[in-house]
Amino acid sequence: MAIYGQAPLPEGSRLLICADSGGNNGHCCHLWKRQLQHFATEENLTITVCHFPPGTSKWNKIEHRLFSFNTANWRSRPLTDYRTIVNLIAGTTTKTGLTVKARLDRRTYKLGVKVTRKKMQALNLTPHDFHGESNYTIGPTRRVP
Repeated sequence: MAIYGQAPLPEGSRLLICADSGGNNGHCCHLWKRQLQHFATEENLTITVCHFPPGTSKWNKIEHRLFSFNTANWRSRPLTDYRTIVNLIAGTTTKTGLTVKARLDRRTYKLGVKVTRKKMQALNLTPHDFHGESNYTIGPTRRVP
């Protein structure tokens, strides 16, 4: 399995995603769940998603570690264009070995995509017992709704 043209991932049948609760991957975003369903089916994966509670992304150790160094790297540098931003992100490193790969995604995406209730009900989504609205598992299907 490869993600976004990167090197293949180790073989496996399960993926855990720890995500914050804001933006396009928020626990309320139907399109996020539908796209995860596409990915789960395409790669024959069972995907478990656990969203951090709102306002607590600092608990996400990877995000916290990365963005604190990004902030230091960007200090006093004007963000004049996309190339500058991508290069600053990609130039982030730490003494302990953190390196970042970044590239600009120039693809065009449709705006205002709505996921109908019928399509949401067709997802192979199982809410967890503990805060099922924020923690759930999506399994592969034969056909993506």
